[in-house]
Amino acid sequence: MMNRDRILHQLTNLGIHFVLLSGALFVIFPFVWMILGSLQTFAETTTATLLPASPQWSNYEASIRAMNGSKPCVFDPLNPLAILERERGCIIVRYFANTIFIGFGTVLGVLTTGTLAGYAFARLRFPGRETLFKILLATMMIPGELTLIPNYVFMVWFPTPESLLATTLGLPGAEAHNWIDTYYAMIIPWIATVFSIFLFRQFFRGIPNELFDAAVLDGASHSRFLVSIVLPLSRPVLITSGLLTFLGSWNALMWPMLVTNSPEMRPIQVGLRSLITEAGTQTQLLLAGATMTIIPIIILYLFFQRWFVEGISTVGIRG
Repeated sequence: MMNRDRILHQLTNLGIHFVLLSGALFVIFPFVWMILGSLQTFAETTTATLLPASPQWSNYEASIRAMNGSKPCVFDPLNPLAILERERGCIIVRYFANTIFIGFGTVLGVLTTGTLAGYAFARLRFPGRETLFKILLATMMIPGELTLIPNYVFMVWFPTPESLLATTLGLPGAEAHNWIDTYYAMIIPWIATVFSIFLFRQFFRGIPNELFDAAVLDGASHSRFLVSIVLPLSRPVLITSGLLTFLGSWNALMWPMLVTNSPEMRPIQVGLRSLITEAGTQTQLLLAGATMTIIPIIILYLFFQRWFVEGISTVGIRG
């Protein structure tokens, strides 16, 4: 009987591992295909060839040159910041710089709003708290495409803070400018997300009430309790929310295409879009560019993997 149970247990484990391994291979195959495709010739990428006959490492240089307007990237050690300029530098470096700046700006905003709103919904008592939270959750059902046009209209209406200040003070030559083709348009609309608020609320609800009671006895206010006790315990959810937000910002394409006009303001995903031309798409160059784009995200995830998994596993669904 024991041997039968043991064999059944081993078969069950074997079946579970087989399913997990199959799922892992299914998920990782597109990335393997992308990397192998980036080393193929154009003919190989259009004939469903998996392995390149001869690795074409020059595809990466050709991809960078194509995004740079068919010009080689030049680095001047005497003027290193010139590499960010369109005419004398390397536009792909500017694409990456924009993407990183937009990503970190968005993450900072999301973590700030998520922390404050999540704490309010988890710890503060005020009329209509549960109703308001349910309304926020309901907004997650709205497709993002429906909000593109309203958000774009707001970007056209809003003046930038510096131009508004200049026109208010009546400075010479002052002129109001909207948010189109600015970092404001690519960061401000996304600094608050319902999903991050939900994550923080659920995590904060799991913090023992005894800690709050002890803090109140010591004379701590809600703000002191949040900063001194809650946030140090919230590293997993902070990293989880930050990674998901940064990944979403890194992969953004539609919105940056709408609100940017000049290449100097565009992130890397819009830069990859420049490899698709009316004359056709050099698939091997596009795959090479996509490979270069995904490497920083993989490195970032591997560095924060432990805290990311911990954050996902500790944020439970509570009533």
